[in-house]
Amino acid sequence: MRKLIAAINLTVDGFCDHTSGVADDEMLQHYTDLLRGADAILYGRVTYQLMEGYWPALIKTPTGNSILDEFAQAIQNIQKIVFSRTLKELPWENSRLANQDLKTEILDLKKQAGKDFLVGSPGLISALTEMNLVDEYQLCVHPVIAGHGLRLFQNIHKMIILKQLKTKIFNSSGATLHYYTRKT
Repeated sequence: MRKLIAAINLTVDGFCDHTSGVADDEMLQHYTDLLRGADAILYGRVTYQLMEGYWPALIKTPTGNSILDEFAQAIQNIQKIVFSRTLKELPWENSRLANQDLKTEILDLKKQAGKDFLVGSPGLISALTEMNLVDEYQLCVHPVIAGHGLRLFQNIHKMIILKQLKTKIFNSSGATLHYYTRKT
């Protein structure tokens, strides 16, 4: 059975605003490899539109930074499954609207053959955590105190104990990637 991996960047104070991170080539390479090792990534409308508004343009006009351009290509190539009640069309290549409710879609994806799949939207991560459908968390904590923003687990109403699998330190940025699973 395939795993659902929640992968997201956070600040030390728990916010997941994409503008507060310290992304560098080492981190971009990590996320490029993560995308290449998965079959799909799940997005909510807001995150999809944020990503769609930036990465396709880099495909058309590469930056010349090979690591950034490789990430753009990896995110372009992966299947993107979007959960939205308002979007009717998805202009970004390899994107489709989810055709079932969140729980049913995830359970069906887990049964299919193939590589693991990712979720990268804060609201979806929170909802899937409540449903006990996340198999692994990859939480990258950046050495930044944002002071404001969207908290990742703001809608969780019960204690969930996690088991740490490993950590990875990004030496150049000082960010630390924590790998967790639910403690059973």
